[in-house]
Amino acid sequence: MPSPLRLVLLLTLPVVLAAPAPHKRAANPIVIIPNPEATVVGFSSPNKVDNFNGIPFALAPTGSLRLKPPRPIQTSLGNFQATSVAKSCPQFLFSTDTKEIPSSVLGKLAVIPIFQTITHASEDCLTLDVCRPSGTNADAKLPVVVWIYGGGFEQGSTAKYDGSSFVASSVKLQMPVIFVAMNYRLGGFGFLPGAEVLKDGSANLGLLDQRLALKWVADNIAAFGGDPSKVTIWGESAGAISVFDQMALYDGDNTYNGAPLFRSAIMNSGSIVPANDVDGTKGQAVYDTVVENGGCTGASDTLACLRGLDYTKFLSAANSVPGILGYNSVAESYLPRPDGMVLTESAEQLVMKGKYAPVPFIIGDQEDEGTIFALYQNNLTTTDHIVDYLQSLYFFDASRQQIADLVATYQDIQEDGSPFRTGSLYNWYPQYKRLAAILGDLSFTLTRRIFLNYAQDAKPDVPFWSYLSSYEHNVPFLGTYHGSDIARVLYGVLPDYASQSLHSYYLSFVYEQDPNAKADKYMNWPQWADNHSLMNFFDDHGTLLRDDFRRDSYDYMMENLASLHI
Repeated sequence: MPSPLRLVLLLTLPVVLAAPAPHKRAANPIVIIPNPEATVVGFSSPNKVDNFNGIPFALAPTGSLRLKPPRPIQTSLGNFQATSVAKSCPQFLFSTDTKEIPSSVLGKLAVIPIFQTITHASEDCLTLDVCRPSGTNADAKLPVVVWIYGGGFEQGSTAKYDGSSFVASSVKLQMPVIFVAMNYRLGGFGFLPGAEVLKDGSANLGLLDQRLALKWVADNIAAFGGDPSKVTIWGESAGAISVFDQMALYDGDNTYNGAPLFRSAIMNSGSIVPANDVDGTKGQAVYDTVVENGGCTGASDTLACLRGLDYTKFLSAANSVPGILGYNSVAESYLPRPDGMVLTESAEQLVMKGKYAPVPFIIGDQEDEGTIFALYQNNLTTTDHIVDYLQSLYFFDASRQQIADLVATYQDIQEDGSPFRTGSLYNWYPQYKRLAAILGDLSFTLTRRIFLNYAQDAKPDVPFWSYLSSYEHNVPFLGTYHGSDIARVLYGVLPDYASQSLHSYYLSFVYEQDPNAKADKYMNWPQWADNHSLMNFFDDHGTLLRDDFRRDSYDYMMENLASLHI
């Protein structure tokens, strides 16, 4: 029987716990990491997830380290407070004119991450965020999901992608995971092309940032309760393209200290990007424009001059070229390009030759990937206008006849126009639906199918699954638009079939490298190689879809891919 004093304490304990005094709150979670040494202090969110934000994984890429490969931190970080929102890397600043865009779509555009402005940016930005279930012990050995954000290699930040809801969902589904998100350099800071950059060994810096972040995970995630041998890399849009690039870096060498950095991959809306070399005509034009606008044209070493500019001036120069949210659209100024070392060849060649890490993967698209990228070209009123547009901005290696023949495979906007399956509706300007279909297929949907066919031939023993999402089909002019998967797949905020099934499939894949293994309540998702079927996700159900739509366009792209490099 307790003493009178202990009885009093027991009776009053609930009152004490309910008191709002700060000194009674749960202690901040603390993790001690080995490389670099640090005591990392995080915070716990109401959904019972521990968060550790803005942990540096590289030296600040500033001063003489600007436009240089990232360098690991060699000294102790001491007591690091990981409790604030991490600063973003410098962004490509857009000034988009939306006054002529149909008002019915503006609300949807506002929630797409690529249309959201980020102002909390710094050149010292190479950090990552870690989320884990609260109370996770260091010996838990949970599978790890590493998120690579999208944004056209021009925008994006970990601050836009809070992984705590995904972690909370993983706990609810009894497949708990640890979620890591990394910042990497963007735009001219991370993907500046040009012969001078190539000679300096400083191409594709954003991909090298990602690779160093993966090495940090290998070194340190066990301290958070994660298993470094059970890492899945996952990305959306440019992040999905980055996932493939991480598979293909150094001709497919994804090892570090004798072990793979990841064992599986997920790509949402992105895979291979057939591209000209870093020092090709398009890349050199971008470099020369940045040099000119930075006032470095007369310098004996133009790259050194760019490194010496103050931050604001270099940011302005880097942003002086066309961006993805404008007339040039996905004819991007900044993107991963072959450099002969990091990416040894164009992406489709790497797949054909099997020069990528042989890990199981999931890959898929939104049904109407191209609609948001065709919003700014309303002067295109004829088929010849589209041919002119693609020839002048996209495909320098293709003849006009090749481009005309490609456009001709999109004969009828009622059948071949995006948003698909809407007949003649939503053709906002005369060539809108045709251009939206072409841009979506070239950048995402049909290049995915090309990738899968090459992958099936190159590594037939590696399993993979593919999907098409159609759950925003009723959005006027946009359909199931690019980026509409983030709310369902990452956040899981919508209580519908697509969101719930995708979380189960993805977490099953993270655990077992098979989306079916731990998703028993949902229909079987066959491997794509079995009969070239996609899982087609709708709001209220899933079904299988044969991956043979727009076959004439696909066949033409496949036959002429060498001429269709961006």
